[in-house]
Amino acid sequence: MDRPSRRNVLLTGGALGALGALGVASPAQASPLWTWSPKGSVAGAGEGADPRWVWDPEADALVASLLDRGDVPKVNELLRTWTRNGQPLPDGLPADLRDFMERARRLPAWADPGKLATAFEFNEKRGLYLGVTYGFASGMMSTAIPKEARAVYYSKGGADMRDRITKTAKLGYDIGTEKAFEPDGEMIVTCVKTRLVHAAVRHLLPKSPYWTKAADEKIPISQADMMVTWHSLPTTVMQNLVRWKVPIPAAESEAFLLSWQLAGHMLGIRDEYIPKSWDEANSQAEQVLTPVLAPTPEGVKLADILLNLGSTIDGGLLTKPILGSLTRFMLGDEIAGWLKIPRDPLWDPLIQNLWPPFVAVREGFLDLTKAPKELRQLYWAFDEILRQGALLYLSGFKMPISIEIPQTNNPHY
Repeated sequence: MDRPSRRNVLLTGGALGALGALGVASPAQASPLWTWSPKGSVAGAGEGADPRWVWDPEADALVASLLDRGDVPKVNELLRTWTRNGQPLPDGLPADLRDFMERARRLPAWADPGKLATAFEFNEKRGLYLGVTYGFASGMMSTAIPKEARAVYYSKGGADMRDRITKTAKLGYDIGTEKAFEPDGEMIVTCVKTRLVHAAVRHLLPKSPYWTKAADEKIPISQADMMVTWHSLPTTVMQNLVRWKVPIPAAESEAFLLSWQLAGHMLGIRDEYIPKSWDEANSQAEQVLTPVLAPTPEGVKLADILLNLGSTIDGGLLTKPILGSLTRFMLGDEIAGWLKIPRDPLWDPLIQNLWPPFVAVREGFLDLTKAPKELRQLYWAFDEILRQGALLYLSGFKMPISIEIPQTNNPHY
């Protein structure tokens, strides 16, 4: 089993995934009409308001006030010490922030501890698959989501992508740990801090002339945008596992979904937008994720930055082609073309041809015990490439990871 560890924070990390980040000219994209019914949500009902015009009003007003009155440096310093879900909030926080965070850290009534324990079992058994899909399906997909790409590129995170990935990787790592949502875990802390970061970006980005010139919206990170990112993670991961015919017991599938439903809730997504089942998730993703995928100049640049992060290991001679081929395999030729990822005559066919039997071997459908030694060595090497490939992204990253409220946009833009 592939047990999560601090060393594979990148593998398990929404790593690239939650980063949501993106030359070519982006074709005009007509935003799809919102027709998904809240009856399909974990709430089972709701106003049915178009999430493109809904943000996070309580958090947004609070963080805007913190920024305007100069409290953010002090808040960031204090919150560096708040690392565990059950830990009391630090003394000295502004009263309005403390009140908000005490409410924001509470799990909803529909959280199920038994299912969350099963979710950890699933993460243990499927760690390798999750790492590959989080990194090279979810993460690289984010560079082909125009609103996400622009938001990351022009916000403070775009100035240091290595630091940005480290912090977003923490979300994917924390959700895969044994006590993710329990007092000893860190997932609630990570979600609440990320929610504050999103609110800051909503306040700051509209002040960026570079973002306002490129964006087709007045305020970034709407509820719709957050659901697009959400679908690029669990929905995309599960779709790939199904496509690869990985056998997943129904209880584990349901538990994995619950862990991400809770993550969405703790990040400030309204329950009426969070799908209650995989069928509903796939239905919503068809409406909000698939139609918005497109190339942008920002996305192309970010994708290239991500693929080059392994250059500290080997100058990019080997790592960039491998990571590019993994991305092409996960996302397909069209998106790889959008991101200007070159074809590689060695790694493209190798990964394409090895993956199906590789999964079959790992799942016990194929027996390699009597296979030639050379073939066994090949599959061992392939396994190691997948295990270590994503780790290259975090080479040199420093622990502990501190998620902090930004005070500026990208200083380079």
